[in-house]
Amino acid sequence: MDRLDVIGNISRDLTRYPDHRGGPRLGGAALFVSLAATKAGRRATPVCVLGNDLAHLPDAPGLDELDWSAWLPADGTSTTFDLEYDLQGELVEVRTDYGVAAALTEHALGHVSTHPRATFHVCCRRPLNVEAVLGRLVEMAARFSMDFFLPSAEVMIRDAAPWLPAATTLFVNAAEYRLLDQTVDCGTLPEVVVTDGPRAAVVRAFGRQVASAVPPPQAAHEVSGAGDTLAGTYLAHRSRGATIAQALAEATAAAARYVAAPSLPIPAPRRG
Repeated sequence: MDRLDVIGNISRDLTRYPDHRGGPRLGGAALFVSLAATKAGRRATPVCVLGNDLAHLPDAPGLDELDWSAWLPADGTSTTFDLEYDLQGELVEVRTDYGVAAALTEHALGHVSTHPRATFHVCCRRPLNVEAVLGRLVEMAARFSMDFFLPSAEVMIRDAAPWLPAATTLFVNAAEYRLLDQTVDCGTLPEVVVTDGPRAAVVRAFGRQVASAVPPPQAAHEVSGAGDTLAGTYLAHRSRGATIAQALAEATAAAARYVAAPSLPIPAPRRG
């Protein structure tokens, strides 16, 4: 089974809910997709840029199970997200400082060029230049999947449109799927996984629904990162030969466990 190289951010997050849930935690799509894939049995590496404040992550307990061979250290601060949600788990507002992730596009392009036979997952988030990265992946005939983040999804989907049919799998939530359907002919897309919070997730192949799964009911503690957990789990099970329906069932169950679990704390640097 080949490694999954996950292009995206790792961040220091602050999540806020009206009922006082949330707080500071470790975040970032590249981290959560990689962790979920690893837990589901597929080796994964975050292709990311970390500042001085998170440069100790590769040695942190619980994170050292990841393949950290593709991260880039940079002088400065890592990406930060301030994420405000309503009681239904819908994102209300996001404030971001990208920090050293401004170097992510250049780092990703260099990594792709030196690993032409790898399998990639692209977390389509700012400040990544998705046109440059997807163009390089298609030029090299690399296998890749993609996901989006609702606050920037409209722009990112439009920028990515010429290369979307080349992706093996797209991961979107229900609102992002509506944007996708307005931008491209979804009948040209090989596989789209559409999530809808606690409601049924579905997989559409060339526009036709081929599987669905309802997540097990769980009281949500933290929703940020649930979609990334689903994506990493789904990709891992598909790579191990699971059917679409089997992979979706495993992925929705993993996402449900994730939202009920405590947030991932920001580990302190080791002393000495």
